[in-house]
Amino acid sequence: CAARRRDDRDLPAMPYANQPTVRISKLTDENVDFIIENTDLSVANGLRRLFIAEVPTIAIDWVQLVSNSTVLHDEFIAHRIGLIPLTSEEMVDRLRYPRDCDCSEFCPECSVEFNLNVKCTDDVTRLVTSRDLVSSNPRVVPVTSKPREDEGADYGDTEDILIAKLRKGQELQIRAYARKGFGKEHAKWNPTAGVAFEYDPDNALRHTHFANPADIGRAV
Repeated sequence: CAARRRDDRDLPAMPYANQPTVRISKLTDENVDFIIENTDLSVANGLRRLFIAEVPTIAIDWVQLVSNSTVLHDEFIAHRIGLIPLTSEEMVDRLRYPRDCDCSEFCPECSVEFNLNVKCTDDVTRLVTSRDLVSSNPRVVPVTSKPREDEGADYGDTEDILIAKLRKGQELQIRAYARKGFGKEHAKWNPTAGVAFEYDPDNALRHTHFANPADIGRAV
């Protein structure tokens, strides 16, 4: 049998797909809800994937454990530190990607240094959290540390991200560098906690008017 190449003439015409409209219904510092109309389902899914994989952020990408006498092995602690979300909005556009920087390893143009040095000297268990990470750049800190810098911020100690627990005599000393990257390279650069969309072909949300009265019954 003969195979025929599929071209654009074989695809159904969708003139509305090139003229989408976006209406924001809710916008806060942490969430945004919006309705996209007059487009194809693939466009909505493409936006979802862009939000997850293509938005650059800053995350800890290199970890050196100088001293680790905890019960957790080095790789486990390095993985936990890499997943701590950092504030990126003020510096992400200024930092270079590591592949575009001329330095041999790390420099202020492409990275931010973090240090952690904690030792338990009491009989009480010492919690090592994201609060113990000291950044060389005050604009790039763990997200749980940022609100404390604002006057009147109500942010409890329970919000800190736990890294490890130390007993008396145990010590954890870390040197790390945060760099710029994309979520498609590693989940630690994912800028969102979750992105989802809902397909509403029958207008169950009642966000448009029905052109044909016979279609009203399909929206129940």
